[in-house]
Amino acid sequence: MRHRRSGRKLGRDASHRKALYSNLTGALIEHGRIRTTAAKAKEVKPVAEQMITLGRRGGVPARRQALKFLRSQDVVHKLFSDVGPRFAGRPGGYSRIIRIGPRLGDAAEMVYLELVDYVPPEVSAPPPRQRRERAEEEDQEPTAEAEPDEEPIGEPEPDEEEPATAS
Repeated sequence: MRHRRSGRKLGRDASHRKALYSNLTGALIEHGRIRTTAAKAKEVKPVAEQMITLGRRGGVPARRQALKFLRSQDVVHKLFSDVGPRFAGRPGGYSRIIRIGPRLGDAAEMVYLELVDYVPPEVSAPPPRQRRERAEEEDQEPTAEAEPDEEPIGEPEPDEEEPATAS
């Protein structure tokens, strides 16, 4: 019986779980949104919110605690210089889980774990292609191809074919 046993093992031993939580938390802080399974997101969300709370607190001891868990100076710098101050006036609840449906391979429930102020980057659509009318193409006469400026390298082609001599 596993009565009152909190947490998920996720098929990993303790050190692998800790590394997974650290990597997912770092990716969330760095990118603002990550795509993962629902079970992993539910386990990582409290850890990520604790790190953001450390970022809000500021100071050297909080920075050292965050660096101990996240193990990346770049992520910790972004946490304390960008993410923490953005949530300074918010008393918790820095992230949300958005369900996006089952994964194709094994039907695992996939979710987005994102920061609440995440704004997806604008994807610029390519300009619409111009459609040409078929009637316009028929009316236009084909233009002669432009002559190349330089002659091709190699043997010159004879102007007239010489008759083959029988030997």
